[in-house]
Amino acid sequence: MLGLLTSAVLGGGVAVGGYKLLEAEPGNVAQSTVASDPQVRYTSAMRSSAYAAPEGLNFVAAAAATTPAVVHVMTEYKAEPRQRSQRMQMDPLFRQFFGDQFEDQLRGQQQQGGGEGSGSGVIIAANGYIVTNNHVIDKASKITVVLDDKRKFDAELVGTDPSTDIAVIKVKADNLPFIKYGNSDEVKVGQWVLAVGNPFSLNTTVTAGIVSAKGRSIGILSRDQNNMGIESFIQTDAVVNPGNSGGALVNTNGDLIGINSAISSHTGSFEGYAFAVPSAIVSKVVDDLLKYKVVQRALLGVRFTEVDARLASEKKLNTLNGVYVQSLVPNSAAAVAGLKVGDVITDINGIAVNTSAQLQEQVSRFRPGDKIKVGYLRGGDKEIATATLFNASNTTSVVKEMPASAAITYEGAKFGPVTARLQNELGIDGGAQITGVKGSNFKETGMAEGFIITRIDKNPVRKPADVQNFLEQAKDNSGALVEGVYPDGRKAYYPIGRE
Repeated sequence: MLGLLTSAVLGGGVAVGGYKLLEAEPGNVAQSTVASDPQVRYTSAMRSSAYAAPEGLNFVAAAAATTPAVVHVMTEYKAEPRQRSQRMQMDPLFRQFFGDQFEDQLRGQQQQGGGEGSGSGVIIAANGYIVTNNHVIDKASKITVVLDDKRKFDAELVGTDPSTDIAVIKVKADNLPFIKYGNSDEVKVGQWVLAVGNPFSLNTTVTAGIVSAKGRSIGILSRDQNNMGIESFIQTDAVVNPGNSGGALVNTNGDLIGINSAISSHTGSFEGYAFAVPSAIVSKVVDDLLKYKVVQRALLGVRFTEVDARLASEKKLNTLNGVYVQSLVPNSAAAVAGLKVGDVITDINGIAVNTSAQLQEQVSRFRPGDKIKVGYLRGGDKEIATATLFNASNTTSVVKEMPASAAITYEGAKFGPVTARLQNELGIDGGAQITGVKGSNFKETGMAEGFIITRIDKNPVRKPADVQNFLEQAKDNSGALVEGVYPDGRKAYYPIGRE
């Protein structure tokens, strides 16, 4: 199936080989509107998950409580015909693992009839809200959810966060079984956990294992241009395979402590290492998507490296714990709070941070404007600073969802915004869709109705107004090259005003 064949394999192959998202490779997906009052239990209401081994390690109760709320997520993808010279948008490391022959085979399947994918999801609210992985539903033209009781629903895309590989979808149903969040902070290395999902489309499969590590960063999530990828996985040896992505990692009480996302594998199947996004991150991302339609990313504004024996010797540090501040972003939250280059951050709000992943995880739980206590060492002295976190623009404002871009009329043609679903299907960010070509000055270009302009002379077109702005600028340069895509996936290029 296409979703399985296009698995994104990344990572270094050092000791444990490549890392693999369990379905399709991640990407950007636009958000859509959602009903109010989602009835979701968020981080602040997490159930205590302090570990207590059940007598006899009987997993029956946890499995019975969990399986009704884990769903099978099935996706469909439109065919995207390409010319031989146009290479697929495949991660270079993926091509390195599988080569051009595999890529050509996959391209052929897409040209013949699109594809299908399969993953898992977790119901988190009785009125139909479901958490899954971004890479499970990325670029899907249709999302279908099959419940444990075999009922089937079309799902609406609510929102996604590629930086954490989390997505929220919704089905129109009520009184559904759901799983409550557990507190992933209280999870201990060595405790028993269950993984519930749909590996290889085998519905409602439960496996058991232990937590092998916490705060694991494996370098698998695609970073955007602002390097905003966040990884602090729970590592487990519970067996997961392709199809488990988006499924539940629960403790022996049946509390959701993570969303299964990736495996470490040479073969594409389970080899002993699986990774889940902690519930502390999941619940915050879900909360943001439902309240604001976009994730509120808070930034401390430091560039850092982990403390090890070499760094401690070189910098004459009195500790081997914490993260070393290499530089500060000017006027950032950390700079305003008084942190300096050479400080060693040891904890956030009293929670120890000894790795980059742990620091990112702690900060990622907050929003711009939130205050945190940063514990740090300066020389041999322990200090605590209060930092007010900023957004990417160095303000404390909540980031709002970009409103739908207004349509414009230019040179006789109408340019409108591209729907979120169509952006998702085509894997584009924004764009402007043209109509009324025959009655406009664009009729001689060869453009057809519905063409979506995505770039003009290498300038990205995010909204309809960009078309007028860039084409007006291009008049001084004797024309422009317009790039874009049709709704069926065909890419095209049109020179405008050039001989």
